[in-house]
Amino acid sequence: MKPLENEYPCAINLVIDLIGGKWKVLILWNLNKKTMRFTELRKAIPDVSQKVLSHQLRELEEHGLIDRKVYEAVPTKVEYSPTAIGKKLQPTLNEMCVWGDEYAEERNIERKECWSGASAE
Repeated sequence: MKPLENEYPCAINLVIDLIGGKWKVLILWNLNKKTMRFTELRKAIPDVSQKVLSHQLRELEEHGLIDRKVYEAVPTKVEYSPTAIGKKLQPTLNEMCVWGDEYAEERNIERKECWSGASAE
């Protein structure tokens, strides 16, 4: 994992380091709707590989945006959920979704509702 810098020229650079990449925003979008297990996330984001999803979850956890809770059971049960600071991103993610819909509408770009078929509230 790439560690965070000690200094950034602008807060947006920090945000890009925290949630940049192809899958982190979609992971956060889904986890802000409900606590999910790894397999549920894979189904919600079908194009992400198992290896990449594991890596992205680990980075989000290490940066304090999600929690990983392990239950002692056979087989082991692991659930992911947003932390308090991770939940604060939800209004921004909602606005990104609205903006994306408006952009797509203006340019006649076909799209489905956000990945799992429902918007996060």
